[in-house]
Amino acid sequence: MKTTLTICALTALGGGIGIDSPAAIRSSIQQVAPPAPRAQSVYAPQRVYDTQRKAFTDFEMMEADLARADVVLVGEQHDDANTHRLETAILEGLARRRVPITLSLEMFERDVQSSIDTYVAGTSAEDEFLKGPRPGPRYATDYRPLLEFAKGQHWPIVAANVPRRIASDIAKSGRPAVDALPGADRRLAANDLQCPHDDYFDRFAEQMGGHLAGASDAAADSNTERYYWAQCVKDETMAESIAAAFAKQEGRPGVVVHVTGAFHSDFGAGTGERVRRRLLGRRVAIVSLVPVENLDDIAPAGDDLKRADYLVYTVK
Repeated sequence: MKTTLTICALTALGGGIGIDSPAAIRSSIQQVAPPAPRAQSVYAPQRVYDTQRKAFTDFEMMEADLARADVVLVGEQHDDANTHRLETAILEGLARRRVPITLSLEMFERDVQSSIDTYVAGTSAEDEFLKGPRPGPRYATDYRPLLEFAKGQHWPIVAANVPRRIASDIAKSGRPAVDALPGADRRLAANDLQCPHDDYFDRFAEQMGGHLAGASDAAADSNTERYYWAQCVKDETMAESIAAAFAKQEGRPGVVVHVTGAFHSDFGAGTGERVRRRLLGRRVAIVSLVPVENLDDIAPAGDDLKRADYLVYTVK
């Protein structure tokens, strides 16, 4: 099983890869009118596999365990409807356990934090709010339920990601683009940036290979390096945002739940490794939401057992 790679800046370079989706996304983001709120969530079929116990479990047992974590990374497939329904279900399950939650989102960028804070506080209307944060064409169906549920629970919401305009510049120029950022923009990316050639890089380069067909070896290597720097800056920035949200709890019980593309969190790499580096000794639980054709034929094995603490399978 392969996880579709989220590459943050190829769209801006004409690469045809979506900023927050494996499919191509239009470079100009449309505002979408939100649907009327629903009274309850829509059921999404699922099976949960506990990779530590190497056994299937149930959703509520997973929720009870996640409620004891410090940080929960929920890795999604961006274009899958059941994936998004299950994300809302995860939040609902934690709310039933009366766990204080901070919701962190890859899909919102640091420079719109004030707009989110104003909306969550109830001092701006939704139509006014949607003019600022660049929510994207799938916001109404995919992410509005998360944000509205958190707002209704009075949970803090964190715009965790680096602005995509900055990520796009890094994908074009590599690390020098970070060094050239003016002060205000530099604060929108993580202070501590590490981008090692590790297993995460190897998986990234493998995914990138299919997107750079026809390029010379030298050009492909150069492009991969620049795109990987953009990917690392996204991971480092989201991890710094998560760690800052955790610090705001000041030792009180609570869980930071971060929703992100699965490539950023699978195998404990990417954002996951960078959160652990910042929160030494804290428990970071990883959930990977996996759409499949048939729930009855699942037999997790091999690398899938290393992918996450919990594999939540759902129907495509």
